[in-house]
Amino acid sequence: MANDGTGPSLALGIALMLSVFASLVTAPGAEGLYGAFLAALMLAIAAHDARHYLIPNELTGAAFALALLRAAAFVPDIGLEALLWPLVRAVVVAVPLLLLMVLYRRWRGRDGLGLGDIKLAAVCGAWLDLATVLAVIELAALLAIAAYAANAALRKRPLRATAFLPFGLFLAPAIWIGWLGETWYANWLGGWPG
Repeated sequence: MANDGTGPSLALGIALMLSVFASLVTAPGAEGLYGAFLAALMLAIAAHDARHYLIPNELTGAAFALALLRAAAFVPDIGLEALLWPLVRAVVVAVPLLLLMVLYRRWRGRDGLGLGDIKLAAVCGAWLDLATVLAVIELAALLAIAAYAANAALRKRPLRATAFLPFGLFLAPAIWIGWLGETWYANWLGGWPG
């Protein structure tokens, strides 16, 4: 039977519908719409990275711009200051990873992270609080390692330290999951008396 791409396309469509639904249920209104658009962008990034081992600048740029639009829309009273915190968080997240990328390349003579991964991490910082960013990056790394180990075990192949993994495949959905968790907490648990 030929692989016509129907299976992955169907799975991607179902994932998109479920994530849009979850976004809108978790945060009815404008925040839910922002989350739904974030979900669509993160799924597109994950799918593209899985196929091509490349994270398109257009998609990360759109996700970053959406984070800034969201920040400006929710606190219009304070003007440009509303854009400051997402920008600061993006830099705080991206710069250490950029340094890690450069140092690893010098030390090992090969890439450990791609520049697309760094840009996607900046998107993570623009969308999420720093504590959530740490959890999201850790979740993505653990999922990537587990998927690689499971795939190697199923194919009965040894693990290689130099294996090339599409990290965006794991980081992009984890960013949306981080947004979902933060939003759910703020909307459903944050307002409850403690």
